[in-house]
Amino acid sequence: MKGGMLRPRFKVALLTVAVLALSVSTGASARSDRTTGLQRIVPLETQVLARINAIRASHGLHPLSLSTPLSAAAEQHSSQMARLGYFSHDSAGGGSMGNRVGHYYGSRGHRYWSVGENLLWSSPTIDAGAALNLWMHSPGHRANLLSREWREIGLSAVHADSAPGVYGGSQVTIVTTDFGVRR
Repeated sequence: MKGGMLRPRFKVALLTVAVLALSVSTGASARSDRTTGLQRIVPLETQVLARINAIRASHGLHPLSLSTPLSAAAEQHSSQMARLGYFSHDSAGGGSMGNRVGHYYGSRGHRYWSVGENLLWSSPTIDAGAALNLWMHSPGHRANLLSREWREIGLSAVHADSAPGVYGGSQVTIVTTDFGVRR
């Protein structure tokens, strides 16, 4: 890096998945928000993190640490997509993924900062194994999961009983994983 200048990098992978019938449930425990009708699926988040780190270990990579700021960014994005009925790395107002995640996981005080993101939407019965299987068979998602660069991860899984827009009023589960590194 020249002159200590921060050069943000973004690695984005997008996968639109509409899996209509999976037979394995994510579990009964979830946190609900009565004002939005969304439920956060904490067990699925925990299982996705465990699966990601197991896959990384099997490829000789270090595990990712769960980051509160990256998880806040992921939670905000999953919830916004479910409420407003869109599916994109960009924010509803058109802001970039890097700016959105940077609001929570800032670069201030760091010479190097980089973030990436994997998204998924599916039927409510998606489980961690199915989610990771889909991502591992998608080149961009696989690259994010197996990147030596990442040190931290934030996760969010939300369920909506009737999501508008691109979800067609269907029940959906939306998973956002935000990857990051700051040095």
